[in-house]
Amino acid sequence: MGSTWIDGPASDLAYSSLRSGPCFSRSLGMVRWRGGRWKQSVGQIKWPVMSFAVTITLVLSGCAGGGGKVDGKIGVINSQRLLNETSAGKKAKENLAAFSKNRQALMELEERELRRMEEDFVKQSSVLSPAAKRDREEQFRRRMQEYQQKAAELNREVQEKQKDVLEGFRDKVEAIVARVAKRLGLQVVVDKSKGGPTIYHDEGLDISGPVIEEFNREYP
Repeated sequence: MGSTWIDGPASDLAYSSLRSGPCFSRSLGMVRWRGGRWKQSVGQIKWPVMSFAVTITLVLSGCAGGGGKVDGKIGVINSQRLLNETSAGKKAKENLAAFSKNRQALMELEERELRRMEEDFVKQSSVLSPAAKRDREEQFRRRMQEYQQKAAELNREVQEKQKDVLEGFRDKVEAIVARVAKRLGLQVVVDKSKGGPTIYHDEGLDISGPVIEEFNREYP
């Protein structure tokens, strides 16, 4: 399981090969006092995107009877279809979306507090002494450091949550695919979704449909 990065709002979860872009938060970045205002180098807090291009290789002994076999010993699945069209996959996405949205809300509260501090400083700057200004600047810098530390902590929480949720889903995928593959007499099943190892395959090798049906029976 690898990782990549996608920027987007918390509500815009995009899944490609079970890739999810849970959320991002604006970061106030480096803050400097210039000409009576804080100058903000606006950046982004990037939330990690879990790449779930699962390659399931099943070396199975023997061939199960029962008809409906796919020609040959190789089958393919589309892991994104499994995520989007199974009840368990939909629940996994909803779980991640809710968790990420909660963390996003926490960061937005922090940002609003920082902006309030900045606005108060600007309003009072004309009556503050040089020493008082320096003290307020130092307070803001410390508050900014706390904000950045919290952002890093929330990033780690999102990564860990994604890892737990997606690994749990992957375990279910492997078990269901193995069951369907045995029934169809397959020896190897690979992922054909974007980011997977398959460049070309005959459509007759795709067993995503039977896997989804089995998946939804097992995990309604």
